[in-house]
Amino acid sequence: MEATMSPVPNGPSHHSRARHLARIPLVIVLLTALVVTSYFVATRPRSRTVTTTTQPAAQYSMGVPNATEPSGYGPLRALALPGYARSYVEDFVGSAVPTGWDVFTGVPGGDPGGHFGAAHVSVAHGVLTLTTFKDPAFKGAWVTGGVCSCGYPQLYGAFFVRSRVTGAGPNEAQLLWPESNTWPPEIDFNESPSLKLTSATVHWSSQNRIQQWFLHVNLLAWHTWGVIWTPTKIILTLDGHIWGETLDSYKIPRVPMRLDLEQRTKCSQNVECPTRPTSMVVDWVEEFRPA
Repeated sequence: MEATMSPVPNGPSHHSRARHLARIPLVIVLLTALVVTSYFVATRPRSRTVTTTTQPAAQYSMGVPNATEPSGYGPLRALALPGYARSYVEDFVGSAVPTGWDVFTGVPGGDPGGHFGAAHVSVAHGVLTLTTFKDPAFKGAWVTGGVCSCGYPQLYGAFFVRSRVTGAGPNEAQLLWPESNTWPPEIDFNESPSLKLTSATVHWSSQNRIQQWFLHVNLLAWHTWGVIWTPTKIILTLDGHIWGETLDSYKIPRVPMRLDLEQRTKCSQNVECPTRPTSMVVDWVEEFRPA
């Protein structure tokens, strides 16, 4: 900016001229301050807008945080599900398979190349463990573990399993099976031979009609798997988040069912076959009935 000065009238006093001339340094100071201020405003770093994303809130509980539990979470509270009341919970605090549970032995149905063995099921250190390994008692064949809470069947309700796996290979399955052992129906709510992909399947009709869902997830980590089964819908949950559901009434089981936990191999078919011992580790299971 260029400063301009007005002509001085004839006969001004000395003090008057001094006051006028004194304005020149003031103008210079103001201009200098303006330039400096403009520089700092122009060169000051601009503030950044940081956009954060948050995971949607879970629709259901995944359990109660508890540092004393192997998985870091204990079972859901007894009244955690509106409209339901806890009917059964097992935290595996003993050293034996709990009362009301059965251990599978023999050849699994639909899997003639597989075999369940009682020695492949254990309870210790607060967890239930099913382990697939080459068993000398079966000529070195891969033998798996399987159990059911056969003493606690129910018609409709919610079932939760807090679990993880230690490796890939066998089919690791958590499912609801008819109390009568007459198949179908069947609800597999966590089934996978993989470490990063699981599936859920509803089976109905003698022609084995199915609806299936798939989910990418780290199965080495602890998760709370759930299925909520009502007369009108089936809801699948992972850590309290819904990841699948059906509202088709003809797909929904109408008979009492029980919880099964099992491993299976299909080594004779060159699929679902481990290369080293692999376990399904279960911290706790919990069941709810409609209130």
